[in-house]
Amino acid sequence: MEILGKILGNDARVKIMRLFLLNKGKGFKSRDIAKRSRVGFDIVRRELRLLASVGFIKKRSKASLDWYFNSFFKYAGEFEDLLIRSDTLSKEKILDNFKKVGQVKLLVVSGVFIKNQDSRVDLLIVGDKLKKTGIERGIRKLEALLGVELVYAIFNTKEFIYRLNMYDKLVRDILDYSHEVLLQAKELSPALTVKKG
Repeated sequence: MEILGKILGNDARVKIMRLFLLNKGKGFKSRDIAKRSRVGFDIVRRELRLLASVGFIKKRSKASLDWYFNSFFKYAGEFEDLLIRSDTLSKEKILDNFKKVGQVKLLVVSGVFIKNQDSRVDLLIVGDKLKKTGIERGIRKLEALLGVELVYAIFNTKEFIYRLNMYDKLVRDILDYSHEVLLQAKELSPALTVKKG
């Protein structure tokens, strides 16, 4: 993200552009953009003016308060490659968001993190003494960086192992398809290895 921010001028612009690219056809008011991208309102207004001046975004009508991605923008494909399809978040950056949320024993990413639109869940967190507000704060930070709402599942260790052993559909849909394990406690290794086969 830092490299893209330097190339494109700043991180705020990257977040806002990514929000529009991932939500084509959807309109956003300035305040919604500020909230979803976690960027100050004055900065959002400045960036929107700039992005509108180059034709990246537009309003559907003069009376409209909503901004939309301009589907006729000349360099849409190039920016999509740069901002969406490139690997923008490191493993460490994702893990940093969940360092102080309790005893995380398993953290699995899928969906938007590995460019797989067919995944039911983007993020799976398993652990004990988990702080829901801390997890939600971490999720919101990631959403602001990615420009898209995340679908996630949280389980305590006991419940996760029970669901795994019962071949729970949600758990199977996460683990049987494309995913990446970012963190895994040794105590979960046997359970996950047995259930893979």
